[in-house]
Amino acid sequence: MTRISRQNGAARAVVLETLKEQKTLAQLSSEFELQAHQISDWKKQVISGIPTLFGVKKSGVSDDEKEELTAPLYQQIGQLKVELDFLKKKLRKNP
Repeated sequence: MTRISRQNGAARAVVLETLKEQKTLAQLSSEFELQAHQISDWKKQVISGIPTLFGVKKSGVSDDEKEELTAPLYQQIGQLKVELDFLKKKLRKNP
């Protein structure tokens, strides 16, 4: 019997064996010393997460909203760069 520690993603091995469907749930349960419902829950979680793995992740922010958020930040960066360059020149002139 293989004892599964619940660390380091050991549940992956159980779920992979479950998805292969080569052994029954009872066989896997006794082999990994886990409750059958735990294995079923893990399998359901994996199956329900599959669409998000291959789907396009869309943020809730449109391109216009991104532009609206970033434009003032870029403006501030530009202003700070001009001020920094001005202060560097002043510092070089006054030893």
